[in-house]
Amino acid sequence: MCYSMSVGKTTLLAALLALVPPNERIVIVEDSRELAPNHPHVVRIEGRPANTELAGAISLTDLVRQSLRMRPDRLVVGEVRGAEICDLLTAMNTGHEGGCGTVHANSPTDVPARLEALASLGGLPRAALHAQLASALDAVIHVTRNAAGVRRVAEISIFARDGTAELVHTERAVAFHVDGRTVLGPGSPQLERLLDR
Repeated sequence: MCYSMSVGKTTLLAALLALVPPNERIVIVEDSRELAPNHPHVVRIEGRPANTELAGAISLTDLVRQSLRMRPDRLVVGEVRGAEICDLLTAMNTGHEGGCGTVHANSPTDVPARLEALASLGGLPRAALHAQLASALDAVIHVTRNAAGVRRVAEISIFARDGTAELVHTERAVAFHVDGRTVLGPGSPQLERLLDR
């Protein structure tokens, strides 16, 4: 998912996670506990900052790696803000499908560039990141908030490969306008295939 600030990402993500079948284990990795999905099989693990002596820190990167030992059916990173994107994508490409996370970006088209910046913190080169994105992620849900404070899903986009460059970009699948109109985009057939899986 991609968001601007304070648009209800936690609420939307919790609502989506509540739809996960009850026999599936959800492991949630967060800096601080925010996500509280209505689901019977949730394991939460939280990061910890360093103490005053700069010792004892537990990073999200460490937690994502350790969470794989918990046999998650769904691995969720509450908010991707750094090098943990590398481990999350690796996990999603090694049999832990159905994971998700949130990231701050101005629009769905900005998500690949934002993920490039975060992956560089973990030492993942651009080409490797795009190869991981192409096989790990399916869609972006963009949530916005207007000047009146109304929060809404504005767009769903899908990830697609650029032809010869082997880079990943997003294509609009459906846009939800303020006036209630729904407009399909070029990514809508792929979104339909994803929903039929």
